[in-house]
Amino acid sequence: MWEKIRVVWQIPELRQKILLTLGLLAVYRLGFQIRLPIVDKDKLDAMQSGSGGMADILQQVAVFSASQLNQVTIFGLGIMPYISASIIFQLLGSVYPPLEALQKEGEAGRKKINEYTRYATVAICLVQSFIYMNTYVVNFIDDAYLVNGTLPFTWKLTAVLTMTAGTVFLMWIGEQIDEFGIGNGISLLIMAGILAAMPGAGLQLIKESSLELGGGQGKLGIESLLMLACMFVAVVVGVVYITLGQRRIPMQSAKHVRGRRVFGGTRQYLPLKVNQAGVMPIIFASSLLMLPMMIFGQIAKIPWDNPDGYLAGFFNWTSDAFARDSFTYILCYVALIYFFCFFWTAITFNPKDVSENLKNYGSFIPGYRPGRRTADYLEKVMFRITYVGAGFLALVAIIPTMISTSLGVSFMVASFYGGTGLLIAVSVAFDLVQKIDSHLVMRNYSGLLEKS
Repeated sequence: MWEKIRVVWQIPELRQKILLTLGLLAVYRLGFQIRLPIVDKDKLDAMQSGSGGMADILQQVAVFSASQLNQVTIFGLGIMPYISASIIFQLLGSVYPPLEALQKEGEAGRKKINEYTRYATVAICLVQSFIYMNTYVVNFIDDAYLVNGTLPFTWKLTAVLTMTAGTVFLMWIGEQIDEFGIGNGISLLIMAGILAAMPGAGLQLIKESSLELGGGQGKLGIESLLMLACMFVAVVVGVVYITLGQRRIPMQSAKHVRGRRVFGGTRQYLPLKVNQAGVMPIIFASSLLMLPMMIFGQIAKIPWDNPDGYLAGFFNWTSDAFARDSFTYILCYVALIYFFCFFWTAITFNPKDVSENLKNYGSFIPGYRPGRRTADYLEKVMFRITYVGAGFLALVAIIPTMISTSLGVSFMVASFYGGTGLLIAVSVAFDLVQKIDSHLVMRNYSGLLEKS
């Protein structure tokens, strides 16, 4: 392995791409240390030292958005507005005919959609940053800068434009990594944000643990630490196994005789990924469940005239029902993951188009006639493997809650044992390794994961 790493750094072009990528990621992390002006640091740190409520929700959002809303920095919105805009145009591409036609125009159509995505990103940033200023940041502004309990409009406008410019700059960094660096820029930004939280989670785990058997005084014992280490390895192995898992459908190409030569007739495979939807179902499900968690949590804090009445009791029950460790929340979480798995797979994988492409290229699946029969077979196979993939995603999504509840570990530490963060980290790591392998194989070297 060390010899392969040495070979990677010996290739000038690859070394330049890696150094450029690392430099841009360093700029990305540096921006998270620059806070917006007039922020009361003491109030902010006091809020961060607490747990529950809005702090936990913002921490959960930061995992899959490369953002840091709870730190109120110039990159506070992260790259999530750009991701939201990309998802919107991808969904519109399946229901809006002009956009669908634009997607089929190749490189020119892709550039035009990217241009629309950038414009939509700016609009989303303006709306999100304005809401963010009026609902969250106002609690951390020094009273000397408040005017009748509200922020001055000029300061609000400056903060909104600053955060919008920060997200646009992150979008530009991601595009520069795509063009001149190595790997997928947006995915690497999200992965860098996830990995940046690991040292803090490790220090928190050390504070909560003891090297004695049984722990004591509310701390984890050495046997609990060994269990956590084994579970982490097992979860990572399972995530890697399912992420790379494929259902290979045998495919035969038709023979063509031209003169004395016979072309085609080779046997190939059509790979269908078990986890076709990737990490998107978890992101959609957790995003939707944040709304009732925030709404019912805030309503339950309202001082009702009759605290023992039915109305107050109902909202207290709904607030407890949609807590992260409640049975209702977990049940809704699993149901939404299954729904979005099938929904996203139906959008990204069209059996009819695949069947037509096979027919146009002179290939077929043995035992099934080209056309409708092949499309029905592909749809049936995709339904089965999507069901398995959705079950895997649901299990990975609830593992952090199970570890946090059963072992008494903080959710920040438990989140590295599953959920969105681990899936993104594993997927991006494999994508990065494949990009590096393509440069090595092109120069007659073996890949990083291949035997020499």
